[in-house]
Amino acid sequence: MSLKIRLTRGGAKKRPYYRIVVADSRAPRDGRFIEKVGTYDPMKPKDDAGRVVLEIEKIQAWLAKGAQPTDRVLRFLDAAGLLKRPARNNPQKAVPGKKAQERAAAKAAAAGEGEAA
Repeated sequence: MSLKIRLTRGGAKKRPYYRIVVADSRAPRDGRFIEKVGTYDPMKPKDDAGRVVLEIEKIQAWLAKGAQPTDRVLRFLDAAGLLKRPARNNPQKAVPGKKAQERAAAKAAAAGEGEAA
């Protein structure tokens, strides 16, 4: 059984509230879970202590049993100092799309013809 430490959504429409749970990876997002190990309230300010609440001992026990955190939960665990999140780099993110590159090339060509005349 593959275990994940992940978020389950609760709360009202446009007022999200998440529980951090340990669940079987095949279970639905808001479905059955094994144990609740924390909460995340994105409506609170970022500097509020109650925004992310983790039960460190339970999380460490589940990590020792082989549970894998999702990317968002890994961010929380990295901020708490439990796990290290590897740095990511996507140099392609800043490159304009194909159409934008074509427009820029056409604009540069038009400017070059205007200077030559």
